[in-house]
Amino acid sequence: MKKLSQTVDVQASDINDLRSAIALLQQHPGQYIETDHQVDPHAELAGVYRHIGAGGTVKRPTRIGPAMMFNNIKGYAGSRVLVGVHASRERAGLLLGCAPEKLAFHMGNAVKNPIQPVTVSADRALCQEQVFRADDPDFDLRTLLPAPTNTEIDAGPFFCLGLVLASDPEEGHSDVTIHRLCVQGRDELSMFLAAGRHIEVFRQKAEAAGKPLPVTINMGLDPAIYIGACFEAPTTPFGFDELSVAGALRNRPVELVDALTVAQKSIARAEIVIEGEILPHVRVAEDQHTHTGHAMPEFPGYCGDANPSLPVIKVKAVTMRHQAILQTLVGPGEEHTTLAGIPTEASIFNAVEAAIPGFLQNVYAHTAGGGKFLAVLQVKKRQATDEGRQGQAALIALATYYELKNVILVDEDVDPFDSDDVMWAMSTRYQGDVSTTFLPGIRGHQLDPSQMPDYSPSIRARGISCKTIFDCTVPYDLKERFVRAPFKDVDPRPFAPQLFTPQLFK
Repeated sequence: MKKLSQTVDVQASDINDLRSAIALLQQHPGQYIETDHQVDPHAELAGVYRHIGAGGTVKRPTRIGPAMMFNNIKGYAGSRVLVGVHASRERAGLLLGCAPEKLAFHMGNAVKNPIQPVTVSADRALCQEQVFRADDPDFDLRTLLPAPTNTEIDAGPFFCLGLVLASDPEEGHSDVTIHRLCVQGRDELSMFLAAGRHIEVFRQKAEAAGKPLPVTINMGLDPAIYIGACFEAPTTPFGFDELSVAGALRNRPVELVDALTVAQKSIARAEIVIEGEILPHVRVAEDQHTHTGHAMPEFPGYCGDANPSLPVIKVKAVTMRHQAILQTLVGPGEEHTTLAGIPTEASIFNAVEAAIPGFLQNVYAHTAGGGKFLAVLQVKKRQATDEGRQGQAALIALATYYELKNVILVDEDVDPFDSDDVMWAMSTRYQGDVSTTFLPGIRGHQLDPSQMPDYSPSIRARGISCKTIFDCTVPYDLKERFVRAPFKDVDPRPFAPQLFTPQLFK
């Protein structure tokens, strides 16, 4: 993809697919780079991006950096792989047209004002410019698409940003979710579905009827589609189409098109779509070809266990744009924090605001928890009767997002996005014996490795956790004794303009 000339001005409101998103990023120094140096999709690509911009809970050294396009993929002439589009909160703000610290409010407003997707004719479906059918004897998913292997002990090559679109076989409503998809053969993928997720319910209904479940796997999308799809119940209950969140973010509906080989829709402006069916009563071991015992790097920073029995998607066709871009992510990186965390923030903010209007100032689903395990809530005690409401806000957050494990509460003068500032509040406004609330025996996230009985005798079963609230706020009647040093507010840019120019690595 050639870079745009400096005269082209792309705004967030212009974005309607991945390529227009790239065009916007090309206008902002430090947000996008390309390389023509050959890279092996097996472990090397992720290993490179670890140093460029993965961030998050990736093993150090790593950092926040630009999105990166690899134009020369070993063994895949003409293929391109893009990683890191969402691996920066600043970049997410640019792509959604909002200040990074306002993303929770922006997303919270979108989920309350959804715009439903529409279906367009096939002649408007860029995703079907090329068609590769699985009944062609030369078809082989393994050689057609360069699915990366993030580490050398992965179960196999994974599509890490495959947005699966499926419909309830009884009710008809649709859902989209990013799932772990491992390439298992020329026309087969294994699919990990967490218990309770909407598409898992759809799959169970279809399997009970002895029928396959038609799905499309959509890759290379408008960033608003990916981030909108990461809302979860109860914010988006059964029957809520998460594509309508992206519609609200762009103020126009997401366009769908009928798939060619299955009774399902595809996202019309996707780079790549895999059409297929989840087969009933068919299971495979995730690492059946490698026997590594591991799946892939998960957001907590560890390599997850390979699942011994996963449903299988039988691929019917792959459709794609000309010069299609395969989009991926590095599992435990900052990209997961953006995708999972910002919808979490929006859900928490909406729930607390509804219960205690004006009290919660902001919320950050911290990258240390992968956007799921740890939240920092910034609150403002406006009167004496607000004392204690910070605990109520924390409880609402834990109830709204059951995968949340720890909540840190800070005052309005503490930046929730600055870990140094949060730790300062914990160091000077927190006393462990009176500022900590323990909530044992609560259901948590299944990928937290500490949630097991042999880690603590207080844990009755795997997946049970002790939720913890750390109250780092000043008691209302002591606020006058905890005023930060009052520096003069000045504009520093005339004194050191070079320090306020965007650089490649901020």
